[in-house]
Amino acid sequence: MAQDEKKDDRNHPRGLPDHLAASVSGRRPVILVAAFEGWNDAGEAATDAVELLRRQLGASSAGSLTDGDYYDYQFTRPTVVRDADGLGTLSWPQTRMYRATTAPDGVDLLLVSGAEPSYRWQAFTAELLTHAAEQNVDAVVMLGALLADVPHTRPLPASPSSADPELRELLGARRPTYEGPTGIVGVITDTAARAGLPTVSVWATVPHYVSQAPSPKAELALLRRLEDILQLTIDLKPLAEDAQAWERGVNELAGEDPDVAAYVEQLERARDTEDLPEATGEAIAREFERYLRRRRRD
Repeated sequence: MAQDEKKDDRNHPRGLPDHLAASVSGRRPVILVAAFEGWNDAGEAATDAVELLRRQLGASSAGSLTDGDYYDYQFTRPTVVRDADGLGTLSWPQTRMYRATTAPDGVDLLLVSGAEPSYRWQAFTAELLTHAAEQNVDAVVMLGALLADVPHTRPLPASPSSADPELRELLGARRPTYEGPTGIVGVITDTAARAGLPTVSVWATVPHYVSQAPSPKAELALLRRLEDILQLTIDLKPLAEDAQAWERGVNELAGEDPDVAAYVEQLERARDTEDLPEATGEAIAREFERYLRRRRRD
């Protein structure tokens, strides 16, 4: 096993803004953060994370990818909403982009969210990266969530990975090892990296026995990791409260089924024997960095 696969955090991680500072002069760095509904988005944790960023940062519309040839409307159907008189308005599947500004000394974000396309993934990816170039995007962060054998009672991992050794060193990320079928998140990640953009993907794990949306605990894990990567401060208190309420609700459901309760205990024992990143000195240092950022913001 490669050395960088053995340990999630080797050196004190900085963030993408530090990495981009030397190559971007005269303007703020721009980082694309994207998530897509569907196979890449267990519990809708990834798209919910992007939506929270959009709301908190007051992001403004920066266009959309609306080509109807990208979608199978029997699989990703349009929706209709009606006014007080019953007149309907159709909303067609699309990928929306939003531009957001963080702290005065921070970065700009191009937030991207939508349904995973059904067709023409190469054309879709090329169009998205063309928009990214027009927005002067300097780096890419892709978000995803997958179902896994993890207990809901423990911190849900949100692991960054990158094919770029320099980014792995900078962010404490892992080298990608997955091989097999992939989704649009994987396609964009690979294409952006091959185009020369610094690219990181962050995947959260969602307990497979509570896979339905929402999954606030997995969303929280993604956003906490994004705080570190993007060197920004997000108000996560309401989401943390939602995650606690979600965990209590799952506890109640598990308590009503002895088989489920026994299975959760089995997962807990397996998880507790691992060398958890949350227990490392590096994780403590990350939490202290978050505390300092919040102090500076206040």
